[in-house]
Amino acid sequence: MTADAPRRSPARAVARFVASVLMVSGVLLIAVAGITVAWQEPVSAFVADRHQANLEQELEDPPRRVLDRRPLPGDAIAKIEIPSIGVDEYVVEGTATDDLRKGPGRYPDTPYFGEPGTAAIAGHRTTYGAPFRDIDKLRRGQVIYLTTPTHRYVYRVTDNRIVDDQDLSVLEPVGHKQLILSACHPLYSAAQRVVVFARQVSEKRLMRTVG
Repeated sequence: MTADAPRRSPARAVARFVASVLMVSGVLLIAVAGITVAWQEPVSAFVADRHQANLEQELEDPPRRVLDRRPLPGDAIAKIEIPSIGVDEYVVEGTATDDLRKGPGRYPDTPYFGEPGTAAIAGHRTTYGAPFRDIDKLRRGQVIYLTTPTHRYVYRVTDNRIVDDQDLSVLEPVGHKQLILSACHPLYSAAQRVVVFARQVSEKRLMRTVG
């Protein structure tokens, strides 16, 4: 053994440790990328789950402004259920970045649910719980349930389209009460929008009253 061997050994140990860390980090990055492609981005999914739990509590005892249909951005306003694609999410008011981190958001400039015209909800497909990941799979006749603090609405899907990201014609009123769901398309891109159109087929007043 040479005199400088003891000095080289710690350096080799450090090098081996760094190499091991880099290998493990690489494996983890590949795993996260695989999860994101196959399902959704896991970190933002955790954040969304926390927000959804808070929204559930908020909707159980909503402020008067929500009951009066005058919610503030980020307020919990409804629960949306789409059994055919496993959606069970709480909806917030607004479609700003912070709003959609909590869950699907209602476009404030569209009619409120149950009112004449076209109400609209947007949601993420790959991040923050990816609530609308599979809306492109919705087909004519499938059911969407929307429950607010005062009403329960039932919609049936009438159409599913891919449109330009600037196409505002989808918001035009039609001859019936309509709900549209929108999200970026294709996955991992904002080049277009997938838009689901649904017609309101029933409305039920719940026991909660305003005033």
